[in-house]
Amino acid sequence: MTVRWPTLLACIFAVYVAANVLFAVLCRLGGDCIASADPDSFADALFFSVQTFATIGYGAMAPKTTYAHVVVAMEAFLGMATTALCTGLMFARFSKPTARVTFANSAVITKRTGVRTLMFRMANDRANSIVEARLQVALTRMETTAEGERMRRFHDLELVRSQNMLFALSWTAMHELRPGSPLERFDVAELERDSAELVVSFVGLDATMNQTVHARWSYLPHEIREGHRYVDIVRVHEDGTRALDYARIHDTAPEPSTERG
Repeated sequence: MTVRWPTLLACIFAVYVAANVLFAVLCRLGGDCIASADPDSFADALFFSVQTFATIGYGAMAPKTTYAHVVVAMEAFLGMATTALCTGLMFARFSKPTARVTFANSAVITKRTGVRTLMFRMANDRANSIVEARLQVALTRMETTAEGERMRRFHDLELVRSQNMLFALSWTAMHELRPGSPLERFDVAELERDSAELVVSFVGLDATMNQTVHARWSYLPHEIREGHRYVDIVRVHEDGTRALDYARIHDTAPEPSTERG
């Protein structure tokens, strides 16, 4: 369900070839057990296996011994089971909705309305909208308990806006680094020492398929740029419609105060 289509098709083809070669060998072991076939020809045994596996049954070749009938029965059962399995797998892959959400490669820490704010940006790559979208963000890191036990802890980060009624173009999530925030004292070296990671979970409802879609992303400490902000990617056309410049979704720039310094 998760591999790419070329890989999936290659695996199915490999199983198909291997099964037919296996049953061709079994037919050869039975000697002269196939009517209208050369008992010394592996090609005849292979093509007979192909016809049996796919339940084609041209009638040119047929089993003529009990051994051959047993082999044919097993191969026919395997062929039907494989066809059913591949059909279900193909249908599941075609019908499975994907979020197709692009996350910026880097998160940023910049000032927003005078407050240091952690921000990360994402864009909807689909032509249709995602409704009732929800975001959850957590900081996970290794910590030592009062008893001296080393364990991984999750700290939920409160977002300025964690829900979006209509996610059509882009969404910039924000977490204010106020007192009490797990990232109030942002230190890359300390976070890397604790194997910290910023985990993002996205859930929404596909407006066309009416099915739930999911997306997940994460940021490591060195992927969070302090003192940077995102460049604007929204373009407004003359007719008033808006569009996104997806090629620049990952672009950041230093804060103006940093540039002057």
